[in-house]
Amino acid sequence: MIDDPASGHRARPSPDALLEQAQREGRGKLKIFLGAAPGVGKTYEMLQDARRRRDTGVDVVAALVETHGRVETKALLDGIEPLPRRRVAYQRRALDEMDLDGLLARRPQLALVDELAHTNAPGSRHPKRWQDVVELLDAGIDVYSTLNVQHLESLNDIVASITHVRVRETVPDSILERAHDVEVVDLTPADLMQRLREGKVYRGEAGERALQHYFTTSNLTALRELALRRTADRVDEQLQRQRRARGVEQVWAAGERVLVCINESPAGEALVRHAKRVADRLDAPWTVLHLETARSLRLDEASRVQTHATLRLAEQLGADTQTLPGGIDIAGTVLRLAREHNVTQLIVGKSRRSRWFEWRHGSVVHELVKRADGIIVQVLVDKPRALGRQRDAGRIEAHWSWGAGADHARAVFYAALATLPALAIDRGLGAPNVSMLFLPAVIVAAMRGGLVPGLLCALVSAALYNFLFLPPLYTFTIGDPANVIALFAFLLTAALTSRLSARARDQARLASDQAMLNGELLQFSRQVAGLRRLDELMGVAARRIAQMLDVDAVVLSADPDGLRVRGASSARAVLEESDLAAANWCRDRARPAGRGSDTLPGSRWLFVPMLSDAAVAGVIGVRGEERVRLSAGQRRLLDALADLIAIGAERIRLAKDVDQAKMLAETEKMRAALLTSVSHDLRTPLASILGSITSLRAYGPHYDAAQRDELLATAEEETERMSRFVANLLDMTRIDAGALQVRSESCEIADIVDGAVRRTRKLLARHRLEIELPPALPFLRTDPALLEQVLVNLLDNAAKYAPENSVITLTVRQHRYALTISVADRGPGVPATEQERIFDVFYRIRQADRQRAGTGLGLTICRAFVRAMGGRIRVRARDAGPGAQFEIEFAASQLVAVEGERP
Repeated sequence: MIDDPASGHRARPSPDALLEQAQREGRGKLKIFLGAAPGVGKTYEMLQDARRRRDTGVDVVAALVETHGRVETKALLDGIEPLPRRRVAYQRRALDEMDLDGLLARRPQLALVDELAHTNAPGSRHPKRWQDVVELLDAGIDVYSTLNVQHLESLNDIVASITHVRVRETVPDSILERAHDVEVVDLTPADLMQRLREGKVYRGEAGERALQHYFTTSNLTALRELALRRTADRVDEQLQRQRRARGVEQVWAAGERVLVCINESPAGEALVRHAKRVADRLDAPWTVLHLETARSLRLDEASRVQTHATLRLAEQLGADTQTLPGGIDIAGTVLRLAREHNVTQLIVGKSRRSRWFEWRHGSVVHELVKRADGIIVQVLVDKPRALGRQRDAGRIEAHWSWGAGADHARAVFYAALATLPALAIDRGLGAPNVSMLFLPAVIVAAMRGGLVPGLLCALVSAALYNFLFLPPLYTFTIGDPANVIALFAFLLTAALTSRLSARARDQARLASDQAMLNGELLQFSRQVAGLRRLDELMGVAARRIAQMLDVDAVVLSADPDGLRVRGASSARAVLEESDLAAANWCRDRARPAGRGSDTLPGSRWLFVPMLSDAAVAGVIGVRGEERVRLSAGQRRLLDALADLIAIGAERIRLAKDVDQAKMLAETEKMRAALLTSVSHDLRTPLASILGSITSLRAYGPHYDAAQRDELLATAEEETERMSRFVANLLDMTRIDAGALQVRSESCEIADIVDGAVRRTRKLLARHRLEIELPPALPFLRTDPALLEQVLVNLLDNAAKYAPENSVITLTVRQHRYALTISVADRGPGVPATEQERIFDVFYRIRQADRQRAGTGLGLTICRAFVRAMGGRIRVRARDAGPGAQFEIEFAASQLVAVEGERP
């Protein structure tokens, strides 16, 4: 417990804040030097701070510091122990990376790790440097690091829209939130641009290009504001965490915050607009609060609609809206929420009430002003209106209405029921006072029926108690004056108990309704998150709205050519021309239209817009029974559902755009690869063929028979090579078009192997082929032409990569559950990291010595053919020695016994 002099009592720290503080104990502290752009001096400032820490006796190690050739920055490293870097080989280069294991073994008190957003070299323990820093912090080592604001994940798209440069290396915002301290290294745009001209940031042409594109005054000013604002937000979060940890209720006016309290009054809209102007003037966040109390349940429908309209206006103006249960102490609830969120200005409205009304019910505004220590309270007084007085009268009438007759009958029954044990105790035991036995009946009546049935039960109980238990008995006359006081004390106690029980009932009802609403929204949001198609989303949304609101519902999407019905709850949900006119008005104005609204109220349907990023994603239409309108609670639920559907539609649209972008990128990649392959694999054989034929025609008589045969053999070999290439292209076209047809029949594996060997005899002329084919193999139910083409492609691939005069092995084995056909060579093999990608279209492994001829289509066709036949294909290292081994596997269910069907 902590003494809070402002509130005059001992404040209790937040358990969550204390738990978070305990979790931070034992971990290292992170300090981030944040800059708006490169060259502002983040590393220089980090080294200066580190030198000051070193002078105080702190063990400092420069784990990785990039000086970028700046002499003044390098001079600051003198006297700071450097950590040897780790050399990593990548694409024929040697990269210097931070030695994380060496740093953990050295275990300094403070480690300097520059460029937090850096991407580590492949093969490192963590792909990103910030993950290395997290491991250091978990090990209890303090870390200094540097970061530019454009590398923050949440600001990456904003920076890209400002500078038109997309930064690929990002850091999650949770790292900034985890930092113990953030120091902004600030430099004016003019000074930074001068440093750039002097060559202190980039040198040569890079500096000139930066000045012309990225390092402009407008860009640097915007980035500077982003850095300062993000740091201010982080400092504000840290302040709130410290207040919760210390249990401080007093407001610390470190930054302005505005809280607005509204009720069902029509003046609430003016209150919201005034709060918007105040928040804009202070450049402060603002919240609109509505407390639901027992009185809220007795409001008429017009007042509830007014409350909903006020909250909707606040959302449109950019406020954060909250609806919470109010309890008995409304002023205390408001002030507690204000202190929890460090609110500095509270704006409330005050209706003109009579002194008699305020004496009976009290004044929430007076309580707020009296108890708001450290909070500025602005009070706006409502203008007197006849309409307002009529609404007040309506609310009072609802407050004192007698309600349903069944509740009153139950109240009388409860009083009579309590009389039975009271008579038994009074007559049998002679107890002096049995009036307390009637209080449970009063409580039950108030909990079941509300305030009026509870008061009725109290009056009936008092009458029965007087008639049956106070002398003279069986009359309503009271003989002893002391009993008069006792009776009135009992009646007052019963009335107060009834009132408290009714309030508890109303609060429980409000909490139950709020929990039900939250549960419905949570379930619907989860359902929406799992949908991937717009039509599916709209159809589910229409049925869900109809179920939750007990109405007919339609959902229309805003397509470029107009509104289009995407989902309907039932066949009865049909829109006429007048309904479509209201729906179009709703889409064009982004405001509700139709039944129950201010526009086109004669329509049978109520239409509400689905807003997404200030655009209308579509329209929701609902229609209840005749002469029945949606209540204010249903309208709030409908608006919340509309927002969720709009978010879901936006997510689906963005996912579709991403998929299209990926498809276009893949298509462009495939097109480029195809053009490259065609230009090489067609031009080369055509050049050989053309050269051979030209030589024979021009110099044929000068060649002997052996030379002519050699030229003809070259032309024939290159023609076959081109024919294989064209065949692969045709096969890929069939696969992509979905025109691949599998003709399944029982065939002998030996015949398929013989056919493939005959077709590849010339390709394998410089290799030795060994075939391991066990006798008495069963027949295989498959497509023999496709399987033979697969074996041809695998043997062709082995011939390309295997050394001359090496052995290529084709093996067929039958297992208990499968039959495998493998082709193994003695070539360089396939690295483990590329064994999955080797079957991708146009993907080819680049060898260190040379690039083999080929298109990169053969293995892709193999995978497609094998899958179409019901098998699977994989590659792995050869069992013994270097090389690759491709294996085709068919399930035992595709095997046919030799005695069975013959091909």
